[in-house]
Amino acid sequence: MKLHEKTAIVTGASRGIGLAISKALIAEDMNVAGWSRTAPEEFRHEHFTHINADLTSEKSVQQAYENTKERFEESVPVLINNAGAGYRGSMDKMPPEKWRALFDLNVHGIFYVSRLVIPEMKKAEAGHIINISSGAGTNGIAGMSCYCGTKHAVAGISESLHLELRDFGIKVTCLSPGSVETGFSDSKKNKLKPEDLAASVVHILKCTQNFHYTDVQVRPLQP
Repeated sequence: MKLHEKTAIVTGASRGIGLAISKALIAEDMNVAGWSRTAPEEFRHEHFTHINADLTSEKSVQQAYENTKERFEESVPVLINNAGAGYRGSMDKMPPEKWRALFDLNVHGIFYVSRLVIPEMKKAEAGHIINISSGAGTNGIAGMSCYCGTKHAVAGISESLHLELRDFGIKVTCLSPGSVETGFSDSKKNKLKPEDLAASVVHILKCTQNFHYTDVQVRPLQP
């Protein structure tokens, strides 16, 4: 896809991976609608528009989409479903409200956003949805059953959505990184940088139409 002057929605854009992706897309001359509950603290750019959005709320997502369409009159051919969170804790000690909150954000949020952009992509017979999953989406981790469950769901949703949309010329990619420097873990082990993951997103988007990454896993060389 040629990215010049196209518009992308990036969820969870206030910091970490989402902010890094937003900056990388802007560097490719894209316009970015950065969806999050709070705006980035120190980042302002003429091609970045913060859109207030609570990804756990269908009503909030609907309003965010309407605000995006009002701000950007052109179509939105790129969606980066990045917003997510994680909680540690064994299943028997996990508060039900935290369990539900994690699925609301990591899984239901993808549904709320994607269902709005897909009809427009179908009309254009073009578009690219990238869902950010995790290494936890293919592996179980003790003490993280809830988080792993949400990321396994993201992987399954992505594969199914790819099969649903490929005949419309729409790409769906599941990008699953290992440990990334986002503050999710205090571990001192070697981690990927958000900027490296953002570079992967740009590479995936810029591939020719008939070349498609469906499932991409990236890891630190030395964990």
